[in-house]
Amino acid sequence: MADKIRLLPEVVANQIAAGEVVDRPASVVKEMMENAIDAGARTVKVNYRDGGRELIQIVDDGCGMSPIDARLAFDRHATSKIRSAEDIYALRTFGFRGEALASIAAVAQVELRTRQAEDEIGTQVEIHGGSFIGQQPVMTPVGTQFFVRNLFFNMPVRRSMLEKRTTSGSQIKSEFQRVALCYPEIEFELYSNDALVYQLPATSLAGRIVDLVGRSIKQNLLEVEASTSIASIRGYIGRPAAAKRRNTEQFLFVNGRYFESSYLTSALMRAYEKLIPQTAQPSYFLFLEIDPARIDVNIHPKKTEVRFADKEAVWQIINAAVRETLAKSGAVPMMDFDRTTDVEIPVLRSGAVYHEPRAISREDYNPFSDSYIDPSAPDPNKDFCGFDVPYRDPDSMCVSDLGGGSVAPRMSSVSSVPSVTPTAVPRTRAAWRELLEPSEEFEEFMSSESEPLVEQPSEQFVEFLSSEQEEEESFIDFESSEEETLVQQRLEIEPQATFAEPLSLGGSMVVALYGGRPVVVDLRRVRERILYEEYLAQLSGAVAVGQQLLFAEQLTLSHEEYRLLEEQEVVLASLGFDLRFAGEGRVEVHALPPNLSPDQLEGVLYELMQCFAESLDAEEECRRETARILAVRGAKSTPQRLPREQIEQLLEQLLATEAYSYTPSGKAIFAELTLEELREKLG
Repeated sequence: MADKIRLLPEVVANQIAAGEVVDRPASVVKEMMENAIDAGARTVKVNYRDGGRELIQIVDDGCGMSPIDARLAFDRHATSKIRSAEDIYALRTFGFRGEALASIAAVAQVELRTRQAEDEIGTQVEIHGGSFIGQQPVMTPVGTQFFVRNLFFNMPVRRSMLEKRTTSGSQIKSEFQRVALCYPEIEFELYSNDALVYQLPATSLAGRIVDLVGRSIKQNLLEVEASTSIASIRGYIGRPAAAKRRNTEQFLFVNGRYFESSYLTSALMRAYEKLIPQTAQPSYFLFLEIDPARIDVNIHPKKTEVRFADKEAVWQIINAAVRETLAKSGAVPMMDFDRTTDVEIPVLRSGAVYHEPRAISREDYNPFSDSYIDPSAPDPNKDFCGFDVPYRDPDSMCVSDLGGGSVAPRMSSVSSVPSVTPTAVPRTRAAWRELLEPSEEFEEFMSSESEPLVEQPSEQFVEFLSSEQEEEESFIDFESSEEETLVQQRLEIEPQATFAEPLSLGGSMVVALYGGRPVVVDLRRVRERILYEEYLAQLSGAVAVGQQLLFAEQLTLSHEEYRLLEEQEVVLASLGFDLRFAGEGRVEVHALPPNLSPDQLEGVLYELMQCFAESLDAEEECRRETARILAVRGAKSTPQRLPREQIEQLLEQLLATEAYSYTPSGKAIFAELTLEELREKLG
């Protein structure tokens, strides 16, 4: 039988490896930036076009490569980072496998230009789809320049499955941020289609965070710092009040390497427990320093998964450090972190004998004993028929008073009176007369000398029974208690229901009748719903007129924030904003939507930028979230008291909206006032 096993060609093996190492343009940016830092670069520049499909360019001023190294660097498993297997567990560099350049060159057209400081001339290497094209001398500055063109040009299926440009651009920026945060002492620049996105000078860690995220985060940063024999931790966390529903400002690093760990993230979230809503996420930028021999980064080709030899201890260190920072900031009850003496904590010691407390019971306890009977309770040997009717003893035919002052009839002891269980109140006069015709036993019982048990019928009722008018059916029906069921209370209103008789209670609260039932209405939420519908209409093409400001507001933004606002200029103009972009992160605001005040400008724009950044692929979601943000902000200006005419106008506008029961955030706009609730309040 012929042999079947063959060695794969190197090009095919590299293309297979590229599926794990390089799966998108952002992976190329990550690998190239890490190589530049390992080369000792002090300045790194990144440029990409068409979301990274057309071109990815990385320029650094590192140590460069010799002509032989420049050619050898594209061979698989060629690396300068390690020499033996033991070196893997003492890593201080990003790369160590030697697969990145070989994988990238196998699926793209790569050009490398590099020169060392001691060389007068550099070298240029070209590799297309894993095939060596040529190598030649070239004039180039000290350092390295990579040009990765037409990514996945030889893998059409993979290229067709790449995300659209905006998504790829966001992924590249995320990878850029992760690497830039690790090394604030290095200068970084990012360009998109040759347009500057980030220009990050060398600075401190706090300065780098502000440059990347924006100036709005500066006042919300809390410094974290702790050192133990196992690990040290430093960085910053966000204040609980600044937590957001969807937060992209969350970074964990170990030994200068970004990683992801749901286990260690839970330690941080546990520290925020009961300080933020369960649906909110805090910001954090935490850096761990651990002995490289106690971690394993060789888990996945992307190197974002790290295993810790002391993961439980690291969990405790992160949790304690974050809780200490929150406590010092006043977010949680303050503890004495400066005490010099040790806190005595009882621990379980081996050999110690512990006894459970002995259970104690009262053996003479008897709940049926005479001493436990209430003397004021009614006699249990006598039939009970109610609390408000006198009790007549059939033997003595006199009224007796039971214990406690309560009296009860013993009608059931009169055997001659038939037992009648009505199923419905009579509907006609004839039925009333037949039912109320007294029997002989009843007349004899009532003729006794004792006081009558019931009052004489009124003249109107007698006249009603003796009337010969045409009988009409009654609208009153008796429902048997046996068929009575508990039904959850609900507000059932006819579709034509309207608000009437509004009465202001102050604090933007109003009492009104809705469909004849009393309800409490929150006018601030009414305005929120109305404004939400108006902003949605404006985003759909309706004309909006902004309020002009007497003096233009000046804003200084980060490059990312400036770019976001510039991209959404048309959307903001449709809402009533008039923005003038002056360059270098400076924006002038000349007009605002009518319901916003200048004091709200910075907060509103910050929320809108978060929405734009997180909803690039969901236009409808972004549109609704934008309208919700502006509606919530605009509704805050609702006066505490309004004239009745304005209240009626607001309620009328509310009923014309798409969903007038709830705000865009899902909160109830009005609630029914029931008699049961009022009685409970009154006791």
